[in-house]
Amino acid sequence: QVQLVESGGGLVQAGGSLRLSCTASGRTFSSYAMGWFRQAPGKEREFVAAISWSGGTTDYADSVKGRFTISRDNAKTTVYLQMNSLKPEDTAVYYCAARTYYSTNYAPINFGFWGQGTQVTVSS
Repeated sequence: QVQLVESGGGLVQAGGSLRLSCTASGRTFSSYAMGWFRQAPGKEREFVAAISWSGGTTDYADSVKGRFTISRDNAKTTVYLQMNSLKPEDTAVYYCAARTYYSTNYAPINFGFWGQGTQVTVSS
């Protein structure tokens, strides 16, 4: 079991930056592959970024490639999402998620553990 708590959301102008954090409880954080997802009002939850146990492998949705960076610090049991060049269409609730295996199937149903989410609002 792992419990996840996101932080770092807020209101930012277009072109600005935010860094989201997701801190996990438990001593086995390094055994979980992690992901970031987002959900805008009236839309389905969508994949944003993923990172393997060691941090050596990352993947991104096409819509955020080159602007967002996922990283993790296993000593701090925390995964980060650095978001640069933000756009109004990035506005959503952002969730971190965990699973015990790494796969390129990023359907939300494949992640067993979720945080409560943090709101990101980008104004134009």
